[in-house]
Amino acid sequence: MLIIEVGMNFLSMIKLCFALVSQLLLITMLHAAPLQLDLNKSTVSATFKQMNVPVDANFTKFSAMIDFDVNKLDAAKASIDIHIPSFDLGDPDYNHEVQKKEWFNGSQFPKASFVSSKIKSLAAGKFEVSGKLTIKGKTADVNFPLTLKKEGSAQIFEGSLPIRRLAFSIGEGEWKDTSIVADEVIIKFRIFAGK
Repeated sequence: MLIIEVGMNFLSMIKLCFALVSQLLLITMLHAAPLQLDLNKSTVSATFKQMNVPVDANFTKFSAMIDFDVNKLDAAKASIDIHIPSFDLGDPDYNHEVQKKEWFNGSQFPKASFVSSKIKSLAAGKFEVSGKLTIKGKTADVNFPLTLKKEGSAQIFEGSLPIRRLAFSIGEGEWKDTSIVADEVIIKFRIFAGK
C-alpha cells in the first residue's frame, strides 16, 4: 500500500512538473509571438516623378510579419510581401498599364518582398534596418531608417526606402528614359501592429 501511495505521489509530481513546463512554454511563446498587423491602419505606397511631377500610388494588398522587441534587437526580424497587382494609381487604365511586362510584369511577378537581416538601434525610437528587397525577380541588399512610435499598446513602424526602378527592370524599352519617368522611387510604409 505504501508503494502504491509513493508511486501515485511521484506520478502527481511528474504531472505537476509537466503542467508547469507547459505553462512556461505557453507564456514564452505568447511573449515571443510576432506582432499582429492592423491592415486598416497600415499603408504601403510609392512616390515617383513623371515629367517632373510627383505621383503617389498605394499598394492596397500586403502582409507583414514583425517580431520585434527593442530589448532583443539581435532576435528581431521583419518581412513584408506586397501584392503587385494591387498597385493603385487612381485610374484603371494606368493600373492596367503598369502591370504589363515593361513595368511590373504583375502576372509573372505578382509579389515583391522584403526580408530583414539586421535591425540596429540609432537613437531612442530610431533604427536602421538592413535586408533584401526583391521586385520583379531581382534581389538587392538595402538599408533604410525606421522610426518606432507607440500608440496605446500598439507600435507604429514608419520609414521610407529610396530605390532605383531601373535596377529592378521596372520600365523597360522606351520607358528606360528617365526624363519621362524618374529613376528614383520612394517606397513609404506605415505599419500599425500590436500583440
